[in-house]
Amino acid sequence: MTALSTLFPVFFMIGLGVFARIKGWITPQQKEGANHIIFNILFPIMIFNVLFTANISVSVIWIVLYVFIAFVLTMVLGKLLSQFTGAKMAHISPYLLTTTEGGNVALPLYTSIVGLSYASNTVIFDIAGSLIAFVVMPIMVAKETSGKTSFKELLKTICTSSFLIAVALGLILNLIGGYTFLQTTPLIDIYTNTINQAAGPIVGMILLIIGFNLKIQKEALPSLIKLLFVRFVLFAGIIAGFFILFPSMMADQIYMIAVLIYFMSPTGFAVPMIISPLNKTEEDEDFQSAFISLYMVITLIVYALIVVLI
Repeated sequence: MTALSTLFPVFFMIGLGVFARIKGWITPQQKEGANHIIFNILFPIMIFNVLFTANISVSVIWIVLYVFIAFVLTMVLGKLLSQFTGAKMAHISPYLLTTTEGGNVALPLYTSIVGLSYASNTVIFDIAGSLIAFVVMPIMVAKETSGKTSFKELLKTICTSSFLIAVALGLILNLIGGYTFLQTTPLIDIYTNTINQAAGPIVGMILLIIGFNLKIQKEALPSLIKLLFVRFVLFAGIIAGFFILFPSMMADQIYMIAVLIYFMSPTGFAVPMIISPLNKTEEDEDFQSAFISLYMVITLIVYALIVVLI
């Protein structure tokens, strides 16, 4: 029942997006407007808050570094395997092989098993995922879409990105103890309520857009299945890496469950928004939505096996 209470709202919002497209309640132009609001305004606010409030200690740096390197390698391998997964989607498929939807899938599923007191186990992984999604990806997308833009203009585009500004401010203020100081002042409630108000609509809007774009074309199924298989194998490799590099931590069953659920969760919901400038046709959006939706089935299976067997 806990899995259902976590995942039903996700599938409900995706289904609502599908229904809204079929009924014509939302036009493609309105959907693009929502994309811009989320991508340029709300997401930078959210990522600033994640990094500003994160507990970044020396003890977790090695884990964050490992996850960061692993996520980069999944993109690299995705490019190398693009002919196998489908040349038609080679310009977007590597991005679908990296990052994980921690906050809205992995975290609630994990805490439904072990309790909220262990939530930080998956949040730590999200630090690396956030750096990939909101620093590495925007830079790569800007480079791929710049065409014949000069290096100076490209650098200006990257440095003025709202994502990178949010990341830089969040990390700097975190490292100088900004959030710790804020917690000692009456302003903490104002800050928290403002962030909650700004970040609240993000997930629902993203899932609605994913649903709006969800059209599984018969001819795309072979590429989808191959990409699902590749992501599953790559992330199983990341999990194996935890057993090799951090054996003492993985000996703790509670921590092991965090690793299993997190790295078997779908691609971050933000990824389709971030890579949207790379889309060549509407079919690209359909492919991304179908991939994320289908991978959630794998997540459900893994969750059920953990509950039954562990």
